[in-house]
Amino acid sequence: MALTLKDKIGYGLGDTACGFVWQATMFLLAYFYTDVFGLSAGVMGTLFLISRILDAVTDPLMGLLVDRTRTRYGQFRPYLLWGAIPFGIVCVMTFYTPDFSQTGKIVYASVTYILLTLVYTFINVPYCAMPGTLTNDPKQRHALQSWRFFLAAAGALAISGIALPLVGLIGKGDERLGYFGAMCVLGITGVVLLYICFFTTRERYQFAPQPGASVTRDLRLLLGNGQWRIMCTFKMMATCSTVVRGGATLYFVKYVMDHPALATQFLLYGSIATMFGSLCSSRLLGRFDRLVAFRWIIGIYSLISLLIFFIPADSIAMLFALNILFLFIFNTTTPLQWLMASDVVDYEESRSGRRLDGLVFSTYLFSLKIGLAIGGALIGWILAAANYSSSAVTQPENVVTSIRLLFCIVPVILYAGMFVMLHLYKLDSRRVEEISRQLEKKRQQQSEAPASSAVAVSS
Repeated sequence: MALTLKDKIGYGLGDTACGFVWQATMFLLAYFYTDVFGLSAGVMGTLFLISRILDAVTDPLMGLLVDRTRTRYGQFRPYLLWGAIPFGIVCVMTFYTPDFSQTGKIVYASVTYILLTLVYTFINVPYCAMPGTLTNDPKQRHALQSWRFFLAAAGALAISGIALPLVGLIGKGDERLGYFGAMCVLGITGVVLLYICFFTTRERYQFAPQPGASVTRDLRLLLGNGQWRIMCTFKMMATCSTVVRGGATLYFVKYVMDHPALATQFLLYGSIATMFGSLCSSRLLGRFDRLVAFRWIIGIYSLISLLIFFIPADSIAMLFALNILFLFIFNTTTPLQWLMASDVVDYEESRSGRRLDGLVFSTYLFSLKIGLAIGGALIGWILAAANYSSSAVTQPENVVTSIRLLFCIVPVILYAGMFVMLHLYKLDSRRVEEISRQLEKKRQQQSEAPASSAVAVSS
């Protein structure tokens, strides 16, 4: 059954809401913690890393819970309903600056940031695993993911194009009040969008609980799945590269380009490029083998990133143009990254007979969060090693060079690792379509078997 535009938009709006957390974490939180909240760069980087230790437990547990959930609303959708309001509350709490001592602030930041990651897990694991119940067609899934990331980029647009102006409008020079007020607006909007996603999607393909299910067995199956291991390593590198580059963006505009007033435009135009890169993914890349296209695209945006490193800081128009081009090209591959998880679910079902949507996507998200943690830590540690000071009006040359490296070179090193992983990954377009046909045929045979038995008994 072909997905309608309503299906695609309704599903995608869920990631617009999640994008408020993801994009705020990438683009705003590092700067908020160091320059507004008052944490040192080293403490900020360590907080990002330590908070992920909890994810090592919560993400797989959430996946196991989702795989065993069956309600009248479906398997995945109920979590959007249950998690929407906590999501909005914790988003707001994270960007509140209490009048505490330095130790009190560290404790408050740690507690709220961990709560933020837990709520994100509660919503995002089932949300990401939903496509397998919306459609079983690989091409329809690609189109669905394209719309999802087009609308997720709308969340980024809200952060880059609306959040900073809201900070100024609400705070009127008080950044603490401004960030808190801006996230109040975005948090409430996120709650509404999650409810819209819940009411406009429908799980067409229901999978019955599988007998003989065992947590130990499921985890052992995934650990023995080579394509799953490659996928998780790939996602960790991809996320780390995105976080490092995204987290360095405000520093790059403020200290390298030396035009802090252009930060909103720089983020805004980049978000628009991100939106249309994701939306054009299925049209531009759908006609090619996904792995071949992916490898070519990695090479192209790596070259653009290297070029940005060597562009003079006063070439403002050129830096804007190359950043827009980079983000458009980079995000044509974002839907393909998430198709990998759906492909591994199907591959595992064909390999072992076990369908592990929740566990595969939760471990995929766990690898994403490891990348998020390492990326955030790298920003903090590299800036701390260069003796970055948020109170300095002008940064020394070694700090400016470190920011350039974070924005341009460190991501390219990670892109090289991603390229290697794609050479090891075997689920190309032909293999994925073959597996999909085999699984559909198997399900049809299983659904016809009871009817055949009934006929035999009556005769």
